[in-house]
Amino acid sequence: MIASALLLLPDFLLIALGAAMKRVRAFDAPFWRGLERFVYFVLFPALLFRALATATMSLGDASRLVVVGVLFTLAGMALSALAKPLLHLPQPTFAACFQCAFRFNTYIALAAASRLGGTAAVAAISLLIGVLVPLVNIAAIAALAPRRGKGVWLAIARNPLVVACVAGLGWNALAVPLPGFVAKVLELLAGAALPLGLVAAGAGLEFVLGTLPLRAIVWWHVIKLAALPALAFALAPLFGLSVIERQVAVLLAAVPTAPSSYILAMQMNGTGAPVALLLSTGTLLAIVTLPLWLALVG
Repeated sequence: MIASALLLLPDFLLIALGAAMKRVRAFDAPFWRGLERFVYFVLFPALLFRALATATMSLGDASRLVVVGVLFTLAGMALSALAKPLLHLPQPTFAACFQCAFRFNTYIALAAASRLGGTAAVAAISLLIGVLVPLVNIAAIAALAPRRGKGVWLAIARNPLVVACVAGLGWNALAVPLPGFVAKVLELLAGAALPLGLVAAGAGLEFVLGTLPLRAIVWWHVIKLAALPALAFALAPLFGLSVIERQVAVLLAAVPTAPSSYILAMQMNGTGAPVALLLSTGTLLAIVTLPLWLALVG
């Protein structure tokens, strides 16, 4: 437990740095909006494309890992859907928070993977992210806009993480090495993605109490931070995952929900405050729960 906590300490310190910087006037709202867009539309796509394009593990090699990832993600969707009949929340609030049970903070996941197993773990988790990003986005957008039809698929097709994952897998399938200067540029962009992503995640922490009942906060956190990693941990030996695959599966299941959940909720139905509360409290809780899960799976 202590070793796992120390392993993740630099990442959580960067999140704390972002939260502290948010309180400094020199770093105003336009600065953070620009940083978030730069990370989301440039740095993270570069990291994912590079990891997948140069990965020695193919999608076929990681098929068992992918199956485990899909299973615990679908379980998260099913458990989250139960909040509607059980918690009796307003429809806009439920639709916005539904995604918080199964979406994952890519920043924390990739940073932790790189510390756990280096390039092999980053390649494995990038493959898993490449499969799950379209799945979780389809579910989230469908809940927020069930009548949008083609608009849902258009939003998925335009998602920069989806585009980067598809492009990276396609390049990998061609078995063509990246040109030297392109590889270097991608390396530099990828190196900036994780620290800046964690700082941006810290700046996004908001605690607006009263926007969501306590029972709803507990419900979604228990699913995301306890039930999903427990399921991933249980499924890993059943599917014969390797040590790195087991660590990656539990890690992706155990990280808090994605900051982009707030952006999506605000853009599609304007109910962002309860999502921001789940994001912020979940990230703080993950400081304790994530090292516990990594210690258990390690």
